[in-house]
Amino acid sequence: MPIYNEITLAKELIRFPSITPVDAGVMKFLAKKLNTLGFKCKILNFKDKNSKPVKNLYARLGNSQPNFMFAGHLDVVPPGNLNDWTVKPFNPSIKKNYLIGRGANDMKSAIASWVVAVSKYISIYKKINGSISLLITGDEEGAAINGTKKVVDYLKKKKEKIDFCLVGEPTNPNKLGEMIKIGRRGSITGELMIIGTQGHVAYPHRANNPSNIIIKILKELKEIKFDKGTKNFQPTNLEVTKISIDNTADNVIPGIANATFNIRFNNKHSSSKLKIKLNKIFKKITKRSKSNFKIEYRVSGEAFLTKPNKTTYMIQNIIKKITKIKPQLSTTGGTSDARFIRKIAPCLEFGLVGKTMHKVDEAVSISDLKKLTKIYSEILKNYF
Repeated sequence: MPIYNEITLAKELIRFPSITPVDAGVMKFLAKKLNTLGFKCKILNFKDKNSKPVKNLYARLGNSQPNFMFAGHLDVVPPGNLNDWTVKPFNPSIKKNYLIGRGANDMKSAIASWVVAVSKYISIYKKINGSISLLITGDEEGAAINGTKKVVDYLKKKKEKIDFCLVGEPTNPNKLGEMIKIGRRGSITGELMIIGTQGHVAYPHRANNPSNIIIKILKELKEIKFDKGTKNFQPTNLEVTKISIDNTADNVIPGIANATFNIRFNNKHSSSKLKIKLNKIFKKITKRSKSNFKIEYRVSGEAFLTKPNKTTYMIQNIIKKITKIKPQLSTTGGTSDARFIRKIAPCLEFGLVGKTMHKVDEAVSISDLKKLTKIYSEILKNYF
């Protein structure tokens, strides 16, 4: 039975309080909807000894190639203070032509648009010259350990070929049609500890204050000119996000100082080369100051670029036709699950306007939601 209303489906998805990593039954609900369209659905439950289990969904309609995949997530961030909302975050409402609820923008509405687009497509054309699939995770807003990353590994083992992937993240800054993401910068976080020698403030010669050393290091890190950017990427930048000294006394020189920094890097760099570069600075300054350091790195993803091809330009032209805006091909913003999917397929990202994602009264324009369904419908029509 066709699913024709994206607003109704978006509301139904939003009603599930699927705060990462809680599923709340939303995957099973979506799988049932997809089953009615003829999809074969597999709910994949992944867990890790150091993290909570997560439910994911892989659904496929058809057995032949090409296999066009849509990817997204049904998990949402916590709503925060409920009193700040004008509606109950998991009881969506329409006000002034906006659908309000947690996940309305990021990104349950885009998933609803895609499912409705597929429903309309198969009701008109009956037979697909290939396959349509969905990869939906419940671990995008969290640690991303048991989500898309493990589904991609599962698809590799099953030798499931994906020819192209569209990720439905909210990519547009202000208006629908402004931006397609064709890549993302890499992200590396460093947690630095400088170990000095504790002592009395009146006898600094008997101590080695790590705060002085960490300031020198952070100053040098901020002065690094990594690059000038590239045709597709903005310059690499480093930001210090935390500086802390656990010291309860004002007359004690501390023994340890800590800092955290994050680097968003373009495809001129890899995380491994950046680590080597940074470690040289830590070693140089701590050796000179007769102190020690410890560093722990977390890599969220490497920089990547999906070189624009005929599918990219086809999607760009469809968006321009429907929104009257020619979308910029961009690599700006944070990381997304495309960083995992790009290992098995070329992918780009296009969804709604991201202005209200993660905010109180997260909302999507009803007009944008309908246009997005049209865009997704045209993409399917042109791809197949």
